[in-house]
Amino acid sequence: MSRFSEVKNLVMSLEADFEKFYEKGNQAAGTRVRKGMQELKTLAQDIRTEVQNKKNAG
Repeated sequence: MSRFSEVKNLVMSLEADFEKFYEKGNQAAGTRVRKGMQELKTLAQDIRTEVQNKKNAG
């Protein structure tokens, strides 16, 4: 469950940058959002692999 908390924390940490990019057009915030979403993708893949391994182990 700690991995799930990591996902939630990462998404919440990006909230301000999402607002800055979409509402104010701040391009630097868009870059931070893209970087954060890449981290989220990596974290999600790690979790997916972990779950698959645990499932296969029985």
